[in-house]
Amino acid sequence: MISLQHISKTFQTPAGTFTALKDINLEIKHGEFVGLIGKSGSGKSTLLNMIGGIDRPSSGSIAVGNTAIQDFKENKLASWRGRTVGFVFQFFQLLPTLTAVENILLPMDFCNSFPVRERRQRALSLLERVGLSNQADKLPATLSGGEQQRVAIARALANEPSVVLADEPTGNLDSVTANSVFDLLREMATAGTTVLIATHEADIARGIDRTIEISDGALIS
Repeated sequence: MISLQHISKTFQTPAGTFTALKDINLEIKHGEFVGLIGKSGSGKSTLLNMIGGIDRPSSGSIAVGNTAIQDFKENKLASWRGRTVGFVFQFFQLLPTLTAVENILLPMDFCNSFPVRERRQRALSLLERVGLSNQADKLPATLSGGEQQRVAIARALANEPSVVLADEPTGNLDSVTANSVFDLLREMATAGTTVLIATHEADIARGIDRTIEISDGALIS
């Protein structure tokens, strides 16, 4: 499902050239639940951004579902990303002026992925899946951190993505809520979605099918 060949990423900074990723080679199968483990600054987020088409590599090739994405024009990349990849972030990234259900509707509206008359019902079904059907019309500020993260997971699933990328999704949550979020991500993988979760939490990492360790921009195990 995901194939990275000789991926490197450099940034130009006032202090000079900084290499964030160094010759990354990685294969992830369809439906795998994979953990990307490493300290803060190790390159985890940069690698997720490469896979999800948020950023581009300085060199190397990226294929997701047999589609090479590194040379896509920006409009095509945005369309591909909206239909193929679901993102879950540590700080939720919900739009504060939209209700929970409206946040989930947004990816469907952007990609025009479902008939208009079906979208709200689909969004409500996704909220029910994450146990928040009774919070549909509430603004994010009125929800707890765990509830906001579950809305974010429902949003990530809005367009039935084949890949879900989760960047420290439990880092802002208490242990009980973190476990429930982790269980939701595992359910996605069990249902056939490829899930890649970046984390530095050992307890979370132990529950993942396969872990990949990254340090200073290079895979070390």
